[in-house]
Amino acid sequence: MAAKKVNAFYAQSGGVTAVINASACGVIETARKHKDEMGKVYAGRNGIIGALTEELIDTTKESDAAIAALKYTPSGAFGSCRYKMKSLEQNRREYERLIEVFKAHNIGYFFYNGGGDSADTCLKVSQLGDQMGYHIQAIHVPKTVDNDLPITDNCPGFGSVAKYIAVSTLEATFDVMSMAKTSTKVFVLEVMGRHAGWIAAAGALPSSKGNELPDTKDTAYLHLAGSARDWAGLPEAEPVRA
Repeated sequence: MAAKKVNAFYAQSGGVTAVINASACGVIETARKHKDEMGKVYAGRNGIIGALTEELIDTTKESDAAIAALKYTPSGAFGSCRYKMKSLEQNRREYERLIEVFKAHNIGYFFYNGGGDSADTCLKVSQLGDQMGYHIQAIHVPKTVDNDLPITDNCPGFGSVAKYIAVSTLEATFDVMSMAKTSTKVFVLEVMGRHAGWIAAAGALPSSKGNELPDTKDTAYLHLAGSARDWAGLPEAEPVRA
C-alpha cells in the first residue's frame, strides 16, 4: 500500500531580496516534479503569520507559467513579515498552534525562506513536532543580503545587493571626481549588513585592477576615484585627505 502523500508549507520571512521569489519558484516547481510523494504546496500569507492565522495560499491553483514567472517577480509574492517567534520556553503555545494548523492541513514539510531567525524557527518547530508525535520535516531556505548564514557559501540575495552597492559606489566616485576641485571631496556611503561586513566589502569591488580592498591607514583616501581615473584615462591626482 502506497504511503499517504503529505502537503508542504512555504513561507517568506524578513526583508525580501531581489531573488526571494526565485527561491519560492524552486520549491514549488521541485514539489510538482515529485507528485507521487508530495501533495499540495501551501504558501503562508505574510510569512509565518499565515500559518498562525491559518491564511494559506494553495499554489496548486496556479499554472506552471505563473509559478515560473516568480523568477522575475519583484518583492515578496506571498507577503513576508518581520516576526521573530520567541523560544519554546517563553511561548510554547505559539509553536503548538503551528503544529495544529499543520495537522489540520496534512502538512509534513515546512520550508521557511529567510535568515538566521527563520532557521532557528525551523529547528524549534521540528523539535516540538517530534515531542507532540507529529513529525515535521523543517527545511530552511537561505535568504539574506547580509550573507551571514553559517555554512552557507553565498546567500541568495547577496549577489544582487553586492552588484547594486558596487555600481552605486562607482557612480558616486565619478560624481565626486567631477566636483572635487572646488566642492565635495569626501563621500560616505552607508550600507546595511549589521556586523557581517560583506555588503561594505562589496563597495570595494570596483577598486583598481587588482581587486584589492582599500588601505585606509591613517588617511581617508578616495580609492575608487583613483580607479575611475585609470579607467577614464585621466591623470593621477593626490589623495583627498579627510
